Amino acid sequence: MDTAHVVIVGAGPCGLATAAQLLRRGIRVRLFEASSAPSQGSKAIMLWPPAQAVLDDLEVLDAARALAHRPDHLDYFGDHGRLARIPLTPEQSPLVLPQARTDALLEQAVDKAGGTVERGRRLIALTQTSDTIEVVVRDDAGREEHLRTQWLVGADGVHSTVRELLGITFPGNALPIRFALAEGRLNGDCVPTAPTYYFTSRGGLVIVPLPDGCVRVSGSTHEGQEATEHLIQEMLDTRGPEGLRMDRFQGLTTFSSAERVVERMRIGRVLLVGDAAHTHSAVGGQGLNLGLQDVRNLAWKLAGVITGRLDDAILDTYGPERIAAARQIIKTTGVLTRVALAPPPWSGLRNAVLNIAHRSRRALAWYAARVAGQRIRFPATPLGCPSGSRGTGLPAPHWATPPAGSTPDRLLLVTSGPTDHPLHQAADAAAERHAPLVGHHHVPRRRPEFLLVRPDGYVAARGTAKDLHRAERLLAAINPAVKN
Repeated sequence: MDTAHVVIVGAGPCGLATAAQLLRRGIRVRLFEASSAPSQGSKAIMLWPPAQAVLDDLEVLDAARALAHRPDHLDYFGDHGRLARIPLTPEQSPLVLPQARTDALLEQAVDKAGGTVERGRRLIALTQTSDTIEVVVRDDAGREEHLRTQWLVGADGVHSTVRELLGITFPGNALPIRFALAEGRLNGDCVPTAPTYYFTSRGGLVIVPLPDGCVRVSGSTHEGQEATEHLIQEMLDTRGPEGLRMDRFQGLTTFSSAERVVERMRIGRVLLVGDAAHTHSAVGGQGLNLGLQDVRNLAWKLAGVITGRLDDAILDTYGPERIAAARQIIKTTGVLTRVALAPPPWSGLRNAVLNIAHRSRRALAWYAARVAGQRIRFPATPLGCPSGSRGTGLPAPHWATPPAGSTPDRLLLVTSGPTDHPLHQAADAAAERHAPLVGHHHVPRRRPEFLLVRPDGYVAARGTAKDLHRAERLLAAINPAVKN
């Protein structure tokens, strides 16, 4: 019976990213995918900054940027013209890239790290004890393989076999909205150059420019309507700017969404990531980003437990943090969907609010950060983020990001202020006491303070010199050398 540290079920972007992250940390991985060939098509196309961070971890971000379209704003129109333009800073801008290309880059990262995707192999059974999992997979020819692993990650999508075998419920509701979607070439004088949303009295429409001159067009439809070239053109004629014509259609489909999130993302030695654990409205393009952030949250914790660098209890923080993130995204995308498709008279109120917000820099900055996925906050856990603490549980500010050459899996105690401030010396001593779990980096800034930044970029603790003991308590809680 073969052994592996981790078995991953599903080789979509989340499964591929999980495998690559673990392999790069020296963890033995088997990656199984039921489909016999890589998935094709665009599917998820928006890679917001949290997803880009995962690509950066895996050294494929530059390649993704070279392939992607990178808008610097979002446009919103109503029946009578533009309602708002949301500027995006370079730190907020998404990469627009068809999922098949993202998958290919992630599979390259898996290959480079010494792994492989075992295609045409489907999970049919799993049994776990306190210290191991026995797995049965079956290939397309009906041959079965039994293997043993320490951990299993279910990355097998909305219809997850792993979730079903574990009996994890997937509560939530289907959204009563259907969309028609097409990709192809768009011709005319007013072809959008950035993701553009049309909130009209005749329905909603979204146009997103893709690389290589293609566009994605999606609009709300009535029950029973199927996507046809005629329907897509009618949407463009009645909801979009005048004179747009679409041709060279590459795909036509209709789809609906649901808002669901599991109540548990871990049972014993089995963990869920991505769509296997949550799904939400497609408006805003957050699905793949949420899943890849599951991966970034999990990989350093799981690798640390397997190698003995981190206490097992750290995995207890994974589910609560990521379920909280999923619920925040579900709330945001749900509100966006309902607001976008609001009928009269609510549509008039929506348009008035957008017009007012368009003239407020603070409102624009708040919305841009939220849609870019930079305002997701974790709840209080043994890894920090105590209730009411300023700036904890959020992504680290730009000035506190790890410098080039930092050890990837170490937490980073970042201090600011004068170099001769007592906080600088106290942080050096704290990092020494908890080496090699944490490193220290000083940033010359006016305000003396510290941030304890996790490997996934989130702030676990923040304060001044008198609060440094809180950071040390967190480090002691996850350091097996201290606990033992």
